Order: sequence, then C-alpha cells, then structure tokens
Amino acid sequence: MKKIVISTGGGDAPGLNAVIYAVVMASNSRGWEVYGSRQGYLGLLDKDALVRLRPEDVAEITPTGGTILGSTNKGNPFAMPVENLAGEINIRDVSDRIMRNFLRMNFSCHIAVGGDGSLEIAHRFAVEKGMPVIGVPKTIDNDLLATQLTFGFDTAVSTATEALDKLHSTAKSHDRVMVVEVMGRDSGWIALNSGISGGADVILIPEIPFDLDKVCEKINDNELLDKHYDIVVVAEGARAIDHETIYKGDGEIGRSERVLGGIGEWVAKEINKRTGKDTRSLVLGHLQRGGSPTTFDRLLALRFGATAVRLAESENFDQMVALAGDQMCSVPLADAIKSRKKVPLDSDKVLTAREIGICFGG
Repeated sequence: MKKIVISTGGGDAPGLNAVIYAVVMASNSRGWEVYGSRQGYLGLLDKDALVRLRPEDVAEITPTGGTILGSTNKGNPFAMPVENLAGEINIRDVSDRIMRNFLRMNFSCHIAVGGDGSLEIAHRFAVEKGMPVIGVPKTIDNDLLATQLTFGFDTAVSTATEALDKLHSTAKSHDRVMVVEVMGRDSGWIALNSGISGGADVILIPEIPFDLDKVCEKINDNELLDKHYDIVVVAEGARAIDHETIYKGDGEIGRSERVLGGIGEWVAKEINKRTGKDTRSLVLGHLQRGGSPTTFDRLLALRFGATAVRLAESENFDQMVALAGDQMCSVPLADAIKSRKKVPLDSDKVLTAREIGICFGG
C-alpha cells in the first residue's frame, strides 16, 4: 500500500480543494493512504500539522475556495525563518529534517501543489534529497511555463471581469476615468483577458512598456467621440517607458520577492494631471484569489489531481502535470520552472484588442 503526502504552497487559488479531493479519491480507489501537510511543508516538520485525509474528510470541498490544508509563501525549507529563544529570526536549512520525517513516515510520494516558487522547492527536494515528487501547477497568474493553463486563472479573470462590468455604470454616471489594478506579477494574462472581456478602453501589461501620452490621447479621443468615461486596466507589474516598476514593499523575511503594487494609483494621478478628468483608482487585490472556483477551474483541478495520482502509480517522479490542448500530460519540473510565461505580443488576443480599439499605450 502506498502512502502519499500532499501540500499546498504559495498564494491560495480557487481550485486547490478540488485537487485535494481528486488526489484523495483517486488514491482511495487504489487502496492507498493520503496525508495532508498543513501550511506547506510544516506537516513534515511538526507531526501535529500532518493530517490523514479520507474520503469523508474531503466530501463536498470541491466548490470551496481556499485550501483546507492552509498555505504559506514564507515556508521555503531550504531557507526557513526560525525564531530562537531570544525572539530573533534566523534563516535555517531544515530540508534534511523534512526528508528524514518523509522517510520515517514511509511516504511513497509527495504531491506538491503550487506555483513556480513552490515547484522550484519541490524540484530541489527531488534532485538534492531524492524525494519522489510530483508537481501540480497552481497560480491565478497563468505564468507557469509548460502548461497551457493553470487552475485559479479562469476564476480570477471572471472576478476581475465582473468588477469591470460593474464599474462601467458608476464611471458613466460621473464621467470618470476608472483605473483598475489587477494581479499577475510580471505577466499580463489577467489584465489582458479581463480587460478585453470587460470592455476596457486601455489595457497596460508588463510585456508592453506604456507611454502615458498615448494613454491620455486615447482618453481625449473618446471625449471627441462623445464618450466621457473610460476604463483602464493595469497589471500590477506594468511600467511606463523610462520608469521603474513600482513596488509597495520589500521582500519579507522568508520571502525574497518584492511586493508589487501602486501602479494603478500612479497611473490615475498622471491621467488626472494630464487630462483634467475626474480619475479614481481601484485595486482588486486578493478578491481575485477568493471565492468558489468556476466550472472550468474545478474540472481542470480535478483532472490535475487524478493525473498526479496516475503518475505516482507509474512512479514517474520529478514531473509536473500539465494541460496540452485538451489532454493531460507530464513535463519535467525543471522545464516547468525555468522561466515565466509571458503574453506573446503577436497573439490573437492582443491583435483582437487592438482591432476593437483598445489602447496598450505602446
């Protein structure tokens, strides 16, 4: 009988519970045991954070947002923040301890659900420690290479599009420019998809450094066409030509990446200054991570979870499950994490946006 441990790391995303459900149910049909590691790798450090998952424990969790196991983006076992008796935080490598506990529990496989950061850690465990690992791609940003889509992305885009739909009426009522900042890190997938679907006049993405004069020209052109309000969608990693990317904070202890944010407010102030238009900014933020997953994300997450168990059965480790066309496949984890997926500038979505009059500022 095999014993599998599953963890969910990084930022939460709608569909995580559906993956857990599929792993538990597909494993149970094979007579295997499944354990969940709470808060990323914490369960492999502290046995009290390790929980047995049976079919009755995961019943009806598929439509629920978040993750029943909890998650963390500060739990890198190779650089774990540890508080000493004096209350000081030290960075320690606890990977050997985790590997010892993994072997002591007689686990056959670790299914790591996460984005590029979590999957990079899983790959290190596979290569450096010999842990049998299978990755499941999770990110609302859809920026993981080697898979056509990640679960959580469709729900995030749907949330952003719904917000844009609602903003049209208030923007039109007051002849305002509404600037909406969405997530995506340094990839513009959420901004592009929601902006096109939500009727934006301007979409600013990291892949196209923008010229504010062109943005304001679009707004002024709308005035001449008797359209006195505008919707501007800005990806959090977008930047103006000859300007640096805007951050709202430095990396925290245990989290090396700086925190993006603030570009929406900056763009709104510049538009107001240059056009005189009443301009407001809105940051959707973590609303995009919350709520029940869409039908598409539920099904994709369930397929990912079941495929991960099939890979465990065939002992095909150090792999990530992926979507290719309409089929599930596996790709080496090393290929999946080598770079982030960007919006191709010659994609039909970008071309469509330009042809229906959306401005990218460049």
